[in-house]
Amino acid sequence: MDTKSVLIVMGSDSDFKKVEPAVRVLEELEVSCRMTVASAHRSPERAASIAKSARAEGVGVVIAAAGGAHHLGGAMAANTTLPVIALPIGIGTLGGLDSLLSAVQMPGGVPIASVGVDGAKNAALLAANILSVSDPALADRLDAQRQAQSAKVVKADARVQEALAQKS
Repeated sequence: MDTKSVLIVMGSDSDFKKVEPAVRVLEELEVSCRMTVASAHRSPERAASIAKSARAEGVGVVIAAAGGAHHLGGAMAANTTLPVIALPIGIGTLGGLDSLLSAVQMPGGVPIASVGVDGAKNAALLAANILSVSDPALADRLDAQRQAQSAKVVKADARVQEALAQKS
């Protein structure tokens, strides 16, 4: 079985800091990824070319990160049948609401998924979930991560209960 990678496309290099948590999550899950910059508005041919060649390059999921009028996700989805996840980036006076609404209002026939504004971690986890459908080892790593999260919640509850008991 070929292990697929995640392609993260940013509309601008200024998005890097907000996208970086996705890279860390993917690294923790041992999912290979690469990042590139392409703009749906300033370099539409480049964006289309990247999307069209992604499958042949071993990509299984595309994360499209952009702020403002988030057309990058749609531009990528229009040029590939790979799953595309929109990662709206919060910029400007609307704080990312414009980007989020642009991402989720795709016309019928060109679907993309979307996470919340600046939701890089969730974008990476969703990409990993998609890849895990055909990668049992990745599914096991995701399960282990979920179990670790659950254990942290149980420990946090124990601390709260202890603090409450001391006040009584």
